[in-house]
Amino acid sequence: MVKVKVPATSANLGPGFDTLGMALDLHNIIEMCEIPGGLHISVSGAGKEAIPIGPTNVVYQAAMLVFQQSGYQPKGLAIRIHNHIPIARGLGSSAAAIVGGLVAANELAGRKLPPDVLVELGTGLEGHPDNVGPALLGGVVIAAKLGSGICYRKLEPPKDLQMVLAVPKFGLPTKVAREALPKSVSFADAVYNLGRSSLLVLAFASHDLDLLGQVMEDRLHQPYRSSLVPGMENVFMAAKGAGALGVALSGAGPTLVAFCRGDQQLAVVGEAMWQAFASCDVEAEVKFVKPCASGAEVIG
Repeated sequence: MVKVKVPATSANLGPGFDTLGMALDLHNIIEMCEIPGGLHISVSGAGKEAIPIGPTNVVYQAAMLVFQQSGYQPKGLAIRIHNHIPIARGLGSSAAAIVGGLVAANELAGRKLPPDVLVELGTGLEGHPDNVGPALLGGVVIAAKLGSGICYRKLEPPKDLQMVLAVPKFGLPTKVAREALPKSVSFADAVYNLGRSSLLVLAFASHDLDLLGQVMEDRLHQPYRSSLVPGMENVFMAAKGAGALGVALSGAGPTLVAFCRGDQQLAVVGEAMWQAFASCDVEAEVKFVKPCASGAEVIG
C-alpha cells in the first residue's frame, strides 16, 4: 500500500493568471495498492458523493498514464481517497487528485518517472500547470507552456505569510468560470497584469510582503468572474479594511483568499470576510491556512 499526502493549491494569486500557484497546508490523502484483479475505489470526506468510483475517476486515470509511460502493468488496483480539500471551490481539488494518482502510481512502478514528466502528465489531464505544479512540488510555482513542454520554477514562500480562506457553500465548476472570460482583452489591461505579476514574483522571491500587498490587483479574470461570486467586491474591501495585505479569487473561485502578515490579523480578517459574505446572503466557511513548502509526499 502506497500512501500519498497532497496539498491544496491557490492558483493565479491575483494577476498571475494561469501561471502562478501556491501550495496550502490543507491536504488530501490518496492510498493505492495492487490487487489480484479489478478496480476498487472508495472515497471519504469532502464531496464524496460527487466523485466517481469507476474508470472515470481522475486518480485512476492519472495512475494509468504513469503505468503506460513506465511500462508497469498492475493486475488490479485498490484506491482509497480521503478528501479534506473542498471540491469545485478553487482550491485545486482536481489537481490534488491527479497529482496523488501520479505520485502513488509512480511509487508502485518503482519511481521510474522524474518530476518533469509528472508535471507534463498532470498538466495534460488538469489543463493548466498553475495548480499541478504547486500540488506536486509545494511552495510558490511559476509555470508556463513553452513549445511542447512545461517550464516551471519553485520559490519558497515567505515564512511569515498566512492566509484566510472564505469558502462559500456553493461550488463553481472551472468550466463555468472559464466561460465568463472574454476572448480578448485590451492592450492596457495586458500591460497592467504583466507589471503586477512580475512584481508579485519578485515579492515572493525576496519575501517582501509590503510589495506583495501592492501588486495583487488584476484585470484579466477577476472582474469578469465577480458576478459568479455574489459579494466578491464587498469581501475584498472588507478584508483589506481589516488589515489584509491583499485579496484574490482563489483559482476559478468561488473561494476568496486574503494574505496576511503573521497571525495577528487572521481572526479579524476572517470575521470581516464572513460578515461581508453574510450581508450578501452567501453562507461561507472561514479557514486559516499557511503556505505549504512541500508538495506531494509519500507517507506510507
